[in-house]
Amino acid sequence: MSKICELTGKKVISGNNVSHSHRKTRRKFYPNLQTKRFFLVEEDKWITLKVSASAIRNIDKLGLSECIKRAKENGFYKG
Repeated sequence: MSKICELTGKKVISGNNVSHSHRKTRRKFYPNLQTKRFFLVEEDKWITLKVSASAIRNIDKLGLSECIKRAKENGFYKG
């Protein structure tokens, strides 16, 4: 699977490695993705999501169903 958060849409971005002499070479910044199981109370089942650490904090704060609803509105969640 690709390195994209299923709830927030965070993905790999590119930038520069900058050495002491200020030479620049291309590099990638990867999101902090975790594969995690969540219990969806409304459907009474477990779902497995690949989510970023910030998405896990949002789920703790807002709840899983609210985060899934917002992700569907933004076009990130396909499940």
